[in-house]
Order: sequence, then C-alpha cells, then structure tokens
Amino acid sequence: MVKLNKKFILPVIMWLIFETIAITLWLTMKNIFYLLNFSYIGTSIAVGFLLFQFQYKYARRVAQFLVGTYMFVYLGLICNENMQIEGFWYYLFTGVFEAATIHYAVAKIFGPLIFGRGWCGFACWTAMVLDLLPYKVPEQPRKKWGWIRYITFTISFIFVSALFLAQVKNMEKIMFWAFLIGNCLYYIVGVILAFALKDNRAFCKYICPVTIFLKPMSYFALLRITCDKNKCVSCGKCKKVCPMNVDITDNSRKRKNGTECILCFECVKACPKKAL
Repeated sequence: MVKLNKKFILPVIMWLIFETIAITLWLTMKNIFYLLNFSYIGTSIAVGFLLFQFQYKYARRVAQFLVGTYMFVYLGLICNENMQIEGFWYYLFTGVFEAATIHYAVAKIFGPLIFGRGWCGFACWTAMVLDLLPYKVPEQPRKKWGWIRYITFTISFIFVSALFLAQVKNMEKIMFWAFLIGNCLYYIVGVILAFALKDNRAFCKYICPVTIFLKPMSYFALLRITCDKNKCVSCGKCKKVCPMNVDITDNSRKRKNGTECILCFECVKACPKKAL
C-alpha cells in the first residue's frame, strides 16, 4: 500500500502547482478561462506523470498530445492566439498580461525554477511532432551549434519590434499569420534537421529560440533527475538513450548539458539498477 501511495506523490504535486496557478489567475484576472485552462494543462501533465509511475510506455506522449494539441489547435488555430515567442513579444510590448505572456511566465520563465525544461518533454507542440520521427536516440555526437538559437531569438524580437516601430495596422491578424507560418517553418526545419543529423531533437538543441528563456532558470530547478551513486554501475545506458545528450550520472548542477534535460525519463527507464 505504501508503494502505491508513493506513485501518486509527483503527479499530485504537479497537479497542485498548476491548480494553484489556475485559481490564483482566475481570482485575480476575474476570468474563469484561466481556471479551466491551467486546470486542464495541470491535469494533463499529472496524468502523464501518473502513467509513467505505472510504467506505461507512452506516458509522456499522452501528456504531450493532450497539452500540445490543445494549445496548438484550440488556442492557436481556433482562438487565434499566437502562443509562439512572437506572441509573447507582442503582448509584452502592448503591456497586456494575458495569453502568451502568462503562458511564457508560467511555462518558460518562472516555471522552470520548479520543473526545469519539463515543458519541452511533456507539452511542446513542436516536439510533439518531432518525437514521432525515427531518430529518438541521437546517432551522432552533439554539435556546437547552440549559438543558432540566439539568432532565431533575436530575429523574433526584431520582427515584432519593427512592426511596432512602423505602427503597422491589423497587428492581431499579422500575429495570427506569424503563428501559422512560424509553426510551419519550425516543423519543416525540425524534420529536415532530424533526418539530416539523425536526431529528433536537433531542432530543440540548435534552433528553438524559447530555450533562451528555459535554460537559465532550469539550472536552479527543484525537480531534477539525480543518480544514486551506490546503485550506479557505470554501464552508460542512460547516456546512450538521452535525446539531449545530458550526463545524468553527474548530480552537479554544472553537469554536461545539464540545462538541456527535458525530463523525458528515458534514462530512468533504461537504467538496469534503478539508480536514477
């Protein structure tokens, strides 16, 4: 009975975190949408964690599709909200704390202090598609191309800034088209890179501008995968299956590619000694 209860601890904690955010935003913004929105996202992520605790093979994928399709299809396509980084800049410049600004604050700026880059593993609609490709385990060493993400980050900032400086009309419509075109480009580039480098997560490692927000905060994340040195036999299986090339056996926050961990738990599943 005790073992069964332990399986619920992490899912319940994640659910409570998002439910607290949901209730707080609902009461402060006086809009029930935030209660429903974050309750749904928190429940979806909690379900993913719970299924993982019960060793369901596609636990993380369930959460990915529940959250990813909701944000991309419902919020993006139906509600015409640009949830990409351009949408964040847009609402930030207009001084409006809603939609993309709240999403970024929760999932990508302050949230990572608690759950690191869990967004990348459990909720990202771009990775949701890229993870379907055949190269789940990188077949080549990680390349030193991380600087490219700073270029895409800067381009997105300059793009939205230029629109504001030029006082372009119909900004809402432009943001919606930027969402559509931007996502198409992300998917195209992501798929090409995945096949070219034989690595599903190549886009996340080298191109994705959102990681500029995620990485600094992830360094201080409370939720981290750690290694029990007493159980570890240095077999190297965890390093081989890690899609982000993280040295998970090093418990230091300065471990190799430490801020790249997306909490996919592939290393945990692969460890023969349950040391992670």
